Amino acid sequence: MTSLPYTDVDSHLKAMAGRAEGFGRFAIGGLHGPVYFVTTLADDGPGSLREGCRKQEPLWIVFEVSGTVILSSYLSVSSYKTIDGRGQRVKLTGKGLRLKECEHIIICNLEFEGGRGHDVDGIQIKPNSRHIWIDRCSLRDYDDGLIDITRQSTDITISRCYFHQHDKTMLIGADPSHVGDRCIRVTIHHCFFDGTRQRQPRVRFGKVHLYNNYTRNWGIYAVCASVESQIYSQCNIYEAGTKKKTFEYYTEKAADREEAKSGFIRSEGDVFLNGAQPCTLTGFSEECMFHPSEFYPLWTMEAASDSLKGVLHILTGWQSIHRPPVEQLRGRQLLGGNDEDAVELTKVEVPWNKSDK
Repeated sequence: MTSLPYTDVDSHLKAMAGRAEGFGRFAIGGLHGPVYFVTTLADDGPGSLREGCRKQEPLWIVFEVSGTVILSSYLSVSSYKTIDGRGQRVKLTGKGLRLKECEHIIICNLEFEGGRGHDVDGIQIKPNSRHIWIDRCSLRDYDDGLIDITRQSTDITISRCYFHQHDKTMLIGADPSHVGDRCIRVTIHHCFFDGTRQRQPRVRFGKVHLYNNYTRNWGIYAVCASVESQIYSQCNIYEAGTKKKTFEYYTEKAADREEAKSGFIRSEGDVFLNGAQPCTLTGFSEECMFHPSEFYPLWTMEAASDSLKGVLHILTGWQSIHRPPVEQLRGRQLLGGNDEDAVELTKVEVPWNKSDK
């Protein structure tokens, strides 16, 4: 029976910390902080998501409400935060999350839809951010990217996410002038790119490991390797619609080089359906390509198959799942986001919440 990784991360609230596979495996989010309860869908103010994200101490942020948060501006997330949507159905719209010069962020089980404005991404990661895990999120219909990772942001995992109704889905690496993006390392696995037009992802400079993803019905190409990038594509399913070219290569000149170059894609165990054309680049040396095992020893992967495709149809993106019980041994527990409401507790247990999908 095909199944996804992370079968035990919902066993208790903070079980996700440090459990990502791939380059984002060290992300601990708000593991060492109290639980912050979002009690309002307001854009700002006491008990809001924005108030929790701006606090400087580690926090594990959970929601007591379901509904839509209309963001009037980018919501900046400070270091050592978990934004945990399990147990509720929370949608962010208007603008997106900005991860700027931060580290140790976990974003789980949220919806992003309808971001408007110039350079408005669903999740914008730049500059100099690291140790990030984005898991089980649904993203669609933003004016720029759904997830953009640029300007020396690195050590990031994107898993079990659902991408739909969008053009420029995911950009990794800013432009040929940002040669510092050679440090970028990203893992994308068990995601479903459902009819998104292009950039699943497009990569400049960085190293990207793709495994057990399902990409179908793209509008230009599925995956693009631009200047000096290295993309290791393992056991993914590429199912073409009217456009058949799976891999694209754009030649660009890095600002500190004389010669223009494209990137490289190594395809291993991928399945190409409905006439999808691999279009692999010939004539490059294997020495130009990294191998994931140089950076992490293990990852959960199976052969690309119909059963994997079926599971990714159902179990990617936002999920109607219980929030694990909130338990904390003696310490200060933030309630409703107000420091004034912090109380001394020996043990806190919050009942599971159900929400219908």
